Amino acid sequence: MKKRTTGSLFVLSGPSGAGKGTLRKKMFEKVPGITFSISCTTREPREGEREGIDYHFISADEFHSRLERGEFLENADVHGHLYGTLREDAVRVLNSGSDILLEIDVQGALQVREKMPGSILLFVAPPSFEELEQRLRDRGTESEERLQIRLRNARWEMEKAPLYDYVIINDDIERAAEELEGIILEQRKNREARR
Repeated sequence: MKKRTTGSLFVLSGPSGAGKGTLRKKMFEKVPGITFSISCTTREPREGEREGIDYHFISADEFHSRLERGEFLENADVHGHLYGTLREDAVRVLNSGSDILLEIDVQGALQVREKMPGSILLFVAPPSFEELEQRLRDRGTESEERLQIRLRNARWEMEKAPLYDYVIINDDIERAAEELEGIILEQRKNREARR
């Protein structure tokens, strides 16, 4: 009897403004057979974000209820908002044989590594801290106070990059997207070779 094939769990994270979302979108245009895990969050949708596509936007009460029931694979308080990945969603995709990509913060990534040691952690870093600050300022979406919170968090997150399997420097979006794609395809090749 043939052994059941399970997919790989990829975790993409890095500081706000590093370009994770853009890299993810470019990778999904080129790499078949990978599913995006839609996280739950208590924050309000940003312009253009859609329920069930970008996030599951839920209340803090619902988030805490799900947390108490142990439904999250990982969860974190990021910039004053709660985020979490539903364990059931990730396990269902992996058991179907597909790969899954979680775009989550560093706190969550380290939780996933602890609970699912075979996961592959990918850190997206800006070319410099100054470039990161400029990207965040250019967005123009936050007050100076909230921007300073993001910058403080970014320093802490960048210190955690050595804990990841791969670090992708996003100095050129096309090159970084090719690097991300190459890592995922190489991991698949290695997984098949082990089988």
